[in-house]
Amino acid sequence: SKMTVKAVKMPCTSANVYTKVPDGGWGWTVAFAFFVVEALTYGIIKSFGVFFNDLMESFDETNSRISWIISICVFVQTFTAPLSTVLSNRFGHRLVVMAGGLLVSTGMVIASFARSVVDMYVTIGIVSGLGYCLSFLPTVTILSQYFDKRRSLVTAVASTGECFAVFSFAPAITALKEQIGWRYSMLSVGVLQLGITACGSLLRPIVVREQEEVKAQPPEESTETKYMLENEQTCTSIESIDSGVDITTSPSNVPGKTKAEPKSEEPKQHGQNPVENNSTPPEPKTKLLDFSVMRDYSFICYAFFGLFATLGFFAPSLYIIPLSRSLGIGKDHSAYILSAMAIAEVFGRIFAGWVLNKKPIRKIYIELICVILLSVALVAFPFASGFWGLMICSVYFGFMLGTVAGTHIPLLAEDDVVGIERMSSAAGVYVFIQSLAGLAGPPLAGVLVDTTKNYSSAFYSCAAGMVLGAVFLALVRPCKTGLCHQQQQQQVEESTAGPPPELPDDFIDMDIGKAENSGKGSDSV
Repeated sequence: SKMTVKAVKMPCTSANVYTKVPDGGWGWTVAFAFFVVEALTYGIIKSFGVFFNDLMESFDETNSRISWIISICVFVQTFTAPLSTVLSNRFGHRLVVMAGGLLVSTGMVIASFARSVVDMYVTIGIVSGLGYCLSFLPTVTILSQYFDKRRSLVTAVASTGECFAVFSFAPAITALKEQIGWRYSMLSVGVLQLGITACGSLLRPIVVREQEEVKAQPPEESTETKYMLENEQTCTSIESIDSGVDITTSPSNVPGKTKAEPKSEEPKQHGQNPVENNSTPPEPKTKLLDFSVMRDYSFICYAFFGLFATLGFFAPSLYIIPLSRSLGIGKDHSAYILSAMAIAEVFGRIFAGWVLNKKPIRKIYIELICVILLSVALVAFPFASGFWGLMICSVYFGFMLGTVAGTHIPLLAEDDVVGIERMSSAAGVYVFIQSLAGLAGPPLAGVLVDTTKNYSSAFYSCAAGMVLGAVFLALVRPCKTGLCHQQQQQQVEESTAGPPPELPDDFIDMDIGKAENSGKGSDSV
């Protein structure tokens, strides 16, 4: 049967109703929008380091105080994820992303006129940070709704936008600073981020319904299926529009059925078309934030995986250059190591999407293998020596980081975790939990480095967090189908099994009466 690509045009929202997930169509436009949003959000955040030296000189501040600008920004972005979910469910993904783009651009533009680092904390840290949250999370959520079989591959490829942005934005902003200064360069970046609003306008809502709910009613029923009801006052059939009696062909109205379900609806007024009674009932109101995911053991384990795995995401990008400089590697060669890591991350994202797109495959196990290999990469950094040793570790880490970073959020849509129906709420709670590690991770690693006077301790701490994340990830599938599921199924079976049927009160009396009558008959004989 062919898929109905554009069945019904929803009023006001311009949403298309599909009989099944399109796996393409307008989804390709949404994928392009997600690519650009990735570039203008995470791409700018990762490229913000080009302003560090300028900000330190202009505000006469230390490196650590300037670093708090991005730390606050990332924390606000992840901490307010539930708010993004609530607003998306209330106002729609399109409007929320467009509002987020305005916040991101406004914060960056005002920051270009800042006179102190505290102004940066407010403008980029809070205003732009909130805008990043409202822009990124709804975009990746609606993209997952447009794809099913190709979801992993499309999401992974579209997420490479931040990697390409690092390649292009960092040298472009550096060259622009030499011409017009860092303030006007930051102003230009803020104006460029208005493109997020344009991408938000492309996020057309999607509604997926079963085919029988959107197909038209047959023009005429065969006479064999018509049930007539006649009495003194009316004579009608299911095609009549002149009677107030509502007749259906459901089994409850077929002769021979002794039990008929009571009707809660009032009789229709004279002259009303009874076909409207067969229209699709109104859909239940969508919850703004479905906290029922917190009762799902598989999601709890997956959330703890994200909490601990986030500790391992930041260390190489923050400490690879200081580590290489401590080993006597020059500044230029250290930058090459970081660039190689970003290139490898692109290939890792594409490779992960290609592998997860294969059928049949248990995606949660593929993610677990990638997390274990990523832990090995973190442990290998302290043992590397020289330029080529760090280069090999960086390329290996970048590739494995791409396999995990590009898939861990879209994997929430899989049935092994929560499924596509509850992904919106699950993503908000999941990213909110990640914010705790994002805020505590860098200071924890910094304390270890200051205490041990060795950058290797930061990599060891991140590797320990990644190993703990792998343990919780390994428990996701058993919690979904293992002992917990069996206990829930047993409780459901006990609740559905009703009490034994009650016998009539005169059942025993009737049998006794029959026995007495038969005894009297035998005596008379």
